[in-house]
Amino acid sequence: MDRPLRVCMVLEGTYPYITGGVAAWVQDIIQGLPEVEFSLLTLSPQANQKLRYTLPPNVKDHVDMVLSDAPRNKEGRKPGKRSLKAVLQFHQQMFENKNADFNALITAPKHLEEFDNGLLRDTSLWNLLLQSNVRKNPAYAFSDYFWAWQSSHRLLFNTLQIKAPEADVYHAISTGFAGLAALTASRTNNKPFLLTEHGLYHKEREIEIRKADFVRGYQRDMWINIYNSLSKICYQSADVVTALFEENRQKQIELGADPKRCIVIPNGIDIERFSSVERIKKPGFHVGLVGRIVPIKDIKTFIAAAKIVLDQIPEAVFYAIGPTDEEPDYYKECVAMVESLHIQDRFIFTGRQNVLDYYAFLDLMLLTSVREAQPLVILEGWVAGVPCISTKVGNAPEMLDYDERFLAPSKDPEKIAKNVLYVY
Repeated sequence: MDRPLRVCMVLEGTYPYITGGVAAWVQDIIQGLPEVEFSLLTLSPQANQKLRYTLPPNVKDHVDMVLSDAPRNKEGRKPGKRSLKAVLQFHQQMFENKNADFNALITAPKHLEEFDNGLLRDTSLWNLLLQSNVRKNPAYAFSDYFWAWQSSHRLLFNTLQIKAPEADVYHAISTGFAGLAALTASRTNNKPFLLTEHGLYHKEREIEIRKADFVRGYQRDMWINIYNSLSKICYQSADVVTALFEENRQKQIELGADPKRCIVIPNGIDIERFSSVERIKKPGFHVGLVGRIVPIKDIKTFIAAAKIVLDQIPEAVFYAIGPTDEEPDYYKECVAMVESLHIQDRFIFTGRQNVLDYYAFLDLMLLTSVREAQPLVILEGWVAGVPCISTKVGNAPEMLDYDERFLAPSKDPEKIAKNVLYVY
């Protein structure tokens, strides 16, 4: 090859618009391979988002797609028989709680742009939807079922129509719609497809769906089946599947990944950067949480634990170290909670900061997340000389040697506070 290798990174809901562990990992890979050219294909919930990272010079192309912006079939042409058959078969598999076969959709003629007007005018499809609603969703209005079906399938069909940048390899950083887009590009261009998962996309989506009040009846099963099927076809089709730790690798294999093509590459950090932190001792007891102020980090449990500890150690100071602008309403709720507990003098929201400045004096780190994979902040803190207490999420228990003195169930501020008092 007389030109640099070109890798297309396919990303959903993360880099370069969101900060955090996965996004930082992507930035590190791109910066760490200056001899490789990168294209970005990002799948976004909305257009014109603000970049949170400066793209390195070896990023040569960036295509951002808003998945909900499905193309319209202005003429209302009826779908071809092959396209219709693929859609009907796919929906029947959803209806029967089977893992759907996306191969037929991927290899069908590119008539899926007929979805809005063409497919939805076909009598056989309407009959299937009506039958499915009567049998699976009888307690709810047909309109609920229809709109759930339309929104889910629009996302799928729009993903299948994405024209990815040309590349020598397509690397998805999750299954889901990013994985489907990478797989489609791989097959269209006859190039390798790599999949790296930090968490397990389908499991994370299932948790969200089961908690969502607005997803009712059979809609939940349909969405869950779609996400499971997306993961399954990605696992079965990728040339290499990478997990961060063995437990997740086994779960990938259970859903179809070939053990010979499924490997573990743990997270790594720049040891020199964090080991060079010069530790200083400040008066008092300083406890920090490094992370975005968002619900999955469960900052409210951190706040509740802080209150319990402050009742015992009034000189303690707590720091929430991370950006506050990703979910501003949640941040406001957290500020209000701090004020309602009257601990605002001992609890500080720092905003985005250089974490090295805080690793220098923190006595302890907390991780109260309800969902993690293999938290980088635990590694960073260790190398900088700061111990960590974490909830039992992802690979954190193994990283902390399953030591109950440093582990707590999610949403258990009392156990977290007990562990903090032990360290103190």
